[in-house]
Amino acid sequence: MKKRRDLSFALCTGLALMVALSTMPTLVSQDIQPVVGDWTGTLNPGAQPKKQIVVHISAEQDGSLKGTIDYPDQDVSGVAITAITYRQSTLHFESTPSLTVYDGTMEKGNARITGTWKQAGASLNLVLKRTP
Repeated sequence: MKKRRDLSFALCTGLALMVALSTMPTLVSQDIQPVVGDWTGTLNPGAQPKKQIVVHISAEQDGSLKGTIDYPDQDVSGVAITAITYRQSTLHFESTPSLTVYDGTMEKGNARITGTWKQAGASLNLVLKRTP
C-alpha cells in the first residue's frame, strides 16, 4: 500500500512540475510582449540633419529578445542589436556594430518608449513610437 501511495505522489509531483514548466515560457513571453514589434523615432543632433531610426524587436521561443536597427536616411538596415532587455517597462539595448546604447521607459498604453540614445559620445533624447 505504501509503495502505491509513494508512486501516486511521485506521479502527481511529476505532472505538476511538467505543467509548471510548460507555462513558464508563456509567463516570460507575456512580460516582454509590449516591447515586441517595430518602433520608429527621429534623432535630432542639432546642427546635423535629423536621422530616422527604425528598431525591430522580436521574441525568441525561449522568451529572450533579439532585434535589429535600420537607418533609412543612410540606406543602412539590419544592424544587429547585440544585447537587449525589457523589464518592468524599461528597455535597454546595445548595438556593438554601431556603438549604440539606448535606455527607455515604456509609456502607459504601450505605444511610446521615451529614452536616451547614446552613440559616439553623444547623448540624445529619442522617443520611439510603435509602427502599426
